[in-house]
Amino acid sequence: MNDKVLVATTDNWEQGVLKSPVPVLVDFWAEWCAPCRAFAPTLEAAASLYEGKARMAKLNVDEHGALAERYGVIQIPTLLLFKNGQVVEQNVGGLPLERLKRLIDAPATVAV
Repeated sequence: MNDKVLVATTDNWEQGVLKSPVPVLVDFWAEWCAPCRAFAPTLEAAASLYEGKARMAKLNVDEHGALAERYGVIQIPTLLLFKNGQVVEQNVGGLPLERLKRLIDAPATVAV
């Protein structure tokens, strides 16, 4: 995995995601999920593209199920975009890089 992608855990969630000074896109995934594995290179490309402007993170739902449950994640991959500690966008399923960029760049107007 790209070292620019944060491995989100229960221990670093508040500091790494909720209190981040930049937007954070969290990919809720699992090892056994083929669509999750297929999306991983796109997330890594976005991490390089947005370095310093936004953070990409992965949260393994098998290891941190309580966080997935807290945000209503029932299908994976699910992408949640956090700005100022709030979910502002969500998408079920992986996205091609161009659509992922639009999701990240969208103005934060209404929480989902």
